[in-house]
Amino acid sequence: MDNQTEVTVGTSVQASIPESPPLGFRVIAREFTKDKLAMGSLIMIIIVLLGVFIGSAFIDQAQLMRVSLLDKYAKPGEGFLLGADQAGRDIFGQLIIGARNSLAIAISITVITGIVGVGIGLITGYFGGVIDNIIMRIIDFFATLPTLMLIIVFVTIVPKYNVMTFILILSIFLWVPTARLVRSKALSESRRDYVNASKTMGTSHASIILKGIMPNLSSILIVELTLSFAGNVGIETGLSFLGFGLPPSVPSLGTLVSYAVNPEVLSTKLWIWLPASLLILVLMLGINYVGQALRRSADVKQRRG
Repeated sequence: MDNQTEVTVGTSVQASIPESPPLGFRVIAREFTKDKLAMGSLIMIIIVLLGVFIGSAFIDQAQLMRVSLLDKYAKPGEGFLLGADQAGRDIFGQLIIGARNSLAIAISITVITGIVGVGIGLITGYFGGVIDNIIMRIIDFFATLPTLMLIIVFVTIVPKYNVMTFILILSIFLWVPTARLVRSKALSESRRDYVNASKTMGTSHASIILKGIMPNLSSILIVELTLSFAGNVGIETGLSFLGFGLPPSVPSLGTLVSYAVNPEVLSTKLWIWLPASLLILVLMLGINYVGQALRRSADVKQRRG
């Protein structure tokens, strides 16, 4: 009888203990995996990234960019997998190197603007008051600037600019949207009870920001940086297409697409510009599918608390 009572009591106690809710990342991962299109896009992006960065390690860029007039406009299969351009340079090699450069630049810009934007957004949102007013006026000033025109002007006036210079010029203007988003979220998060309790206990501001507020914004940050990455790919390729991106001696996806400005190339020599155009399209769609799926997953996580 006593044993039966103990079993019953033990069972009731175990049943009364609530299960701990799954971690935020687990909720996001579970919801994300339900979207088959987003999962396929993520796998495709990973394959492209691995293929581009591994393949570029086996290509000599200096040798690739040498002019060979005998191979001018060689068609695919005539000594080149995807043909050659007007200077007899291998399109496939330029596609690999160009994709590596475009993606590396987009990743670098995303990292730099992410660090700057998240840092400024967290500081302004947490402290508020005078600090928030001063920094927000600076952010508003940057937001009103004609960003694309200013980037073109800087690229034009900087003598002998290189890839690093190009990354820094773009990063100067592209941190603002991330800072505004993080600031608005951190502003509401800093008014929660756990933040006030931490302040009362004497916890340092840095510890509250990094260990308290920032983890609660992690899902939003992942979505924002993913979509920023897609935008940065588009900006870099667009500027290179217009001739204000990378130097002419450095391959880029935008440079390959710009060959289509020539009506003859556009209509009769599709192998020069079409592969780069398709790769840009696939990358942009894939990254945006992943970003939108992450946003929906983050919304589910917020609704569930």
